[in-house]
Amino acid sequence: MMGEWATASLFNEIAALLVLAAVVGFAGSLLRQPLIVSFIAVGILAGPSMLDIARTPAPIELLAQLGIAILLFLVGVKLDVKLIRQLGPVALATGLGQVGFTAGFGFLLCLALGLDALTSLYVAVALTFSSTIIIVKLLSDKREIDSLHGRIAVGFLIVQDLVVVLAMIALSAIGVGTREGAGPGAILGVFAAGLGALGGVMLFIRFVADPLTARLARTPELLLAFAIALAALLAALGDTLGFGKELGGLLAGVALASTPWRDAIAARLAPLRDFLLLFFFIALGSQLDLGRLGADLVPAAVLSLFVLVGNPLIVLVIMVALGYRRRTGFLAGLTVAQISEFSLIFMGVGVALGHVSEAALGLVTMVGLVTIAASTYMITWSHQLWAVAEPLLRVFERAAPREAAVQQVAAHRHDVLLFGLGRYGAAIGERLRARGLAVLGVDFSPEALAAWRARGGEGIYGDVSDPEFLAHLPLAAARLAVSTIRDHGAAGLSGADDREVLVQTLRAAGFRGRLALTARDAADAGRLDRLGADLVLEPFTDAADEAVQRLLAADPAGASAAAVRP
Repeated sequence: MMGEWATASLFNEIAALLVLAAVVGFAGSLLRQPLIVSFIAVGILAGPSMLDIARTPAPIELLAQLGIAILLFLVGVKLDVKLIRQLGPVALATGLGQVGFTAGFGFLLCLALGLDALTSLYVAVALTFSSTIIIVKLLSDKREIDSLHGRIAVGFLIVQDLVVVLAMIALSAIGVGTREGAGPGAILGVFAAGLGALGGVMLFIRFVADPLTARLARTPELLLAFAIALAALLAALGDTLGFGKELGGLLAGVALASTPWRDAIAARLAPLRDFLLLFFFIALGSQLDLGRLGADLVPAAVLSLFVLVGNPLIVLVIMVALGYRRRTGFLAGLTVAQISEFSLIFMGVGVALGHVSEAALGLVTMVGLVTIAASTYMITWSHQLWAVAEPLLRVFERAAPREAAVQQVAAHRHDVLLFGLGRYGAAIGERLRARGLAVLGVDFSPEALAAWRARGGEGIYGDVSDPEFLAHLPLAAARLAVSTIRDHGAAGLSGADDREVLVQTLRAAGFRGRLALTARDAADAGRLDRLGADLVLEPFTDAADEAVQRLLAADPAGASAAAVRP
């Protein structure tokens, strides 16, 4: 009945799909799942095997293709040549190591599961991609995007994006080679067209991009419209010339990647990307045969376990070998315990080329649902997982020269331990130092730590959510511990946050000095007081009190009036 009503007109069909997406998306948010999981579920529900709402494929396919073009455009926007040059060895080694491990062992695993060689190759490559959208969102929500493991994760996500680019180029070349009647001349013609488009993009970057976007940026809506038009234009050009809509959209993003406005463009296009990707997953769901999915349960379970366990493990091994601590490697490794939307797009292109069957696409879709859903909880509760896994991972314990910080300062006497070197924390630290106190600053952000050291402060890298790190701080001589952290790492179900870990660990390690914590508001201040803080700082309230005192001191008449007012 619902399917008949939805297909009464195209408008009604789209309206029904959007309502379904809103309902499923809301349910997914209650379960703390990223939007991509809800969208895949919407595609399955709207397909012919379930509610059969999506009965008009042409407009849905058009919106899906535009969504893929925008998605790859945004990947291209992030591929600034300067960023690629700045990638450190850990990002390159970890990114390439994870891709190589997953592709190689994934291929052998797929062969063992009975898949043919070409399908095994496709599935293995699809398993190498991790979702930048999901990982960055989760790390940002946890305030860990600037932590050491967060920065390393973002670094090897850039490496994975480069692999996506190469994979799309390879598929475009394969598509040309397998086209019916495509001889050597046709293939060379398409490659020449692709090189010509790349050359045009390079000229655009060199002579046109900056002045044009600077002019367009005076009207932000016009800049956004131009970015969408450029993505659609180069995607259409790629389709016409034969090197593919995907590669065309990617080149459009690269064309704007070096401009000062790339971040603004990416931020404003992200909601449109998410909206259009809904139709990609609806089109994907309409191709899935749910009757066949039961036969793929065992392969999907095996491959999901491989991604959930194998990917984090190889990242951990590589990072320990490079001189990082087990905990840093473990937290960074959890971010790659899923496949991404690019995995499904990659398999979809393989289906379009006739290289793999829709059953293979369904298999990867199931792996995507399982790994994205599971890894979301793994990243959200990463610190709790570390507490469970740490005894099992002691075999990977090595010296960590890249994180050797405590040993360099432990022999010095410090009057104050200062946790958090942002603007508020650094200002407190400078004033304490001006009064002759020896302050040891601690922060998980390399930039904040570098800025503190540049001002002459002594500091070390460290994460206050790591009890092992806290226990090895030079606590004996410190008279005061100050935390300016207000909401970093506020944890999930237990209600605990980093400040609670800080109090418990410092007291258990024998710290007998005074402990000052920073609160978000009055209610938070009461909780910290009950937690055992000797002093609770409320930056805005304290600043307002100080401001009122100074204002009244500067206005004797106002001070007198305040004194006699009942």
